Amino acid sequence: MHSSYAHQTVQADAAVKADRPRIPVTIHAGDPVSQAGMRSQLRELPDLDVVEVARPASGAVAVLVVETLDEEAYTRLRRILRTDGSRSVLVVSRLRGHELLDVIECGVGAVVWRHEATASRLLEAVLAASRGDGHLPADLLGRLMNQVGTLHRGAASHPAVPTGLTLRETDVLRLIADGLETREVAAKLAYSERTVKSVLQGLTMRLHLRNRTHAVAYALREGLI
Repeated sequence: MHSSYAHQTVQADAAVKADRPRIPVTIHAGDPVSQAGMRSQLRELPDLDVVEVARPASGAVAVLVVETLDEEAYTRLRRILRTDGSRSVLVVSRLRGHELLDVIECGVGAVVWRHEATASRLLEAVLAASRGDGHLPADLLGRLMNQVGTLHRGAASHPAVPTGLTLRETDVLRLIADGLETREVAAKLAYSERTVKSVLQGLTMRLHLRNRTHAVAYALREGLI
């Protein structure tokens, strides 16, 4: 009886997973070996559907694999974001100090170090990007906060016209800057996940920001959080 029930439960879980829409993913790499390796990793993941070309409005996530962000990589990144939309994951070996803000302001919402690009880490980044969540390694998040803090202190003698955030927006962005995901922010503030998403969507649209990672960078740069 118990065995039969367990078997039915497994079958039901499998059916739910089979019915769940998979996220289209396009892969862009500078060399065929990296392209093939990334394709092999991502094709094994049941939540993802690796495609050659993303259909418009399909919610696809573009994964760009590079060693460093030279001019060629920047050009490719901008072209990808124009064609595939603002949902993107950057897999990179090295990022210089100023480049982190550049890629965020360009529209990248998730970054993964190449040496940490396991299948599970890539899946986590792609899922975050598809939801519009930010996803940065802990060391990059710390570097981002230090960098924008330096920029803010350097610009203190020439303050910009304050844009201002609501108390709710400030609370949400502070928690996201601490690395919390949407559901964790909602639990911490006793909001629904829908409310948190609505707050972030309203903020990014009002300030013409690309995604929540960009919103955090902007708020830190302007000294708003």
